[in-house]
Amino acid sequence: MLYYAVVFLIIALVAGFFGFGGVASTAASIAADSARNLATNALAASGHSSASTGAAVTTSLETMVPLSAFARFAPGHTPLSVNHQGPFAASTISFNLAEGRSLSEAKTEIDNAIERIGMPSTVRGAFAGTAATYQQSQSSMPLLFGAAIVTIYLVLGILYESLIHPITILSTLFSASVGAALALWFFDVQFTIIAAIGVLLLIGIVKKNAIMMVDFALEAERAGRNTRDAIEEACLLRFRPIMMTTFAALFGALPLAFGTGEGSELRHPLGITIVGGLIVSQALTLYTTPVVFIYLDNFGKWLSGLWRRYYLRAGAAPMAGAR
Repeated sequence: MLYYAVVFLIIALVAGFFGFGGVASTAASIAADSARNLATNALAASGHSSASTGAAVTTSLETMVPLSAFARFAPGHTPLSVNHQGPFAASTISFNLAEGRSLSEAKTEIDNAIERIGMPSTVRGAFAGTAATYQQSQSSMPLLFGAAIVTIYLVLGILYESLIHPITILSTLFSASVGAALALWFFDVQFTIIAAIGVLLLIGIVKKNAIMMVDFALEAERAGRNTRDAIEEACLLRFRPIMMTTFAALFGALPLAFGTGEGSELRHPLGITIVGGLIVSQALTLYTTPVVFIYLDNFGKWLSGLWRRYYLRAGAAPMAGAR
């Protein structure tokens, strides 16, 4: 280090002797300052097991602080790699589910633990892998059911050319959903994605009871029967095909609900959902559908009367005045 200092001093003296003007004077000043810094840093670092090499980090005259004054080095432990998620350092903590516990319960427990320990705002946690897939599916589930119900309403509205009677058919879905929820609760089965698929299948199966009755009742009304007699006759004449189709679907779902073998636990929520929904809906729709049909049909006729009384009359008055 003293060698470098001597070299810088010689350069400065030579530049000053030959007189290179303002440029030489500036160069000589920089060289002299660098030499002082090197000497000071070398003296400060001498005799210490310091990480500093004594090399100057500036060419201006400053008070040099050696690295040993505020830092030290020693052998220790450090991770071989630091994982990142985006620009942030991240650590992945994996977990397995206890026997008889579902992923939704584990998610709830983790959220409660985060609130209980008061995790600082600078630390953020998020699910990944299977837990992230489950979280995304749960967030999109209401949209999926809403889209299914809207689609059914539009198709039935086009089929019957009515805005009222599709609601009568969709009223059967409430009893089916209650039956599915009771069945899952009774057998202590969690509402998983497979159970959600069972509910979607149940929507298509259960509404056929109301379709059979409403379709026959509308034909009877066009033939001159009143609303009450038409739906009562529909219940009596469509009882046998309703029971046949319901029990066919019910017995077809029993192996899914109570079957054994490899992978049977994956199919159990699907079968239990279908069986429970069919049993409860079959017991209720034969009573609730006629009542809903009578009230909604009378409401539809009342709205039609208002439409003809006010809108059509208001549209016919200018035409009569023009004549």
